Amino acid sequence: MNRFPERLLNGYNNFMNGRFSEQQQRYKALAETGQSPKTLVIACCDSRAAPETIFDSGPGELFVVRNVANLMPPYEPDGHYHSTSAALEFAVQALKVSDIVVMGHGRCGGIKAALAPEAEPLSPGDFIGRWMNLLKPAAEQIQSNDVMTAGERQRALERVSIRNSLANLRTFPCVNILEQKGKLNLHGAWFDISTGELWIMDAATGDFRRPGM
Repeated sequence: MNRFPERLLNGYNNFMNGRFSEQQQRYKALAETGQSPKTLVIACCDSRAAPETIFDSGPGELFVVRNVANLMPPYEPDGHYHSTSAALEFAVQALKVSDIVVMGHGRCGGIKAALAPEAEPLSPGDFIGRWMNLLKPAAEQIQSNDVMTAGERQRALERVSIRNSLANLRTFPCVNILEQKGKLNLHGAWFDISTGELWIMDAATGDFRRPGM
């Protein structure tokens, strides 16, 4: 018998008896008036790096789009299907968010795949391999550095990919225009799953630093 996962049902019951019960009026208000989050977070779909958990956010506070390796593709109005671009468009033009955060994380499987192009494809279509081609130039440059260890190369690409996604965000006219007008701010962040540390990208230099350092 194809049964719904028991773990999810138990989690739902805990949610109803806990968070939903405590914030029932907020959920009711959100249902009646709609959402109005001020921040879009582009994050990885890795189960260990949920933005709502990391930023301790309540319902309606964050608009989150998650994909493999938290990548933002460039502006390509080519008639194909672009889920991440669609989410960006909705967040910027419909919800009118004021901040966009691209958040990467340590030990990212997608980044690891980008640094190992010789690896056997996961499937005949190999969607992940094609998706990670967004980072191919940077991955090849970092992979050729034989002075760095494998771990150092991975962390380097995890952070370079964030800067790459921020650059791709600026290829979208709606983002570029609003940023130039001072109505939209772009940010980079990197989360260390092992230690829980959050590193913020300096917009001027591109370097990552822990808050307060």
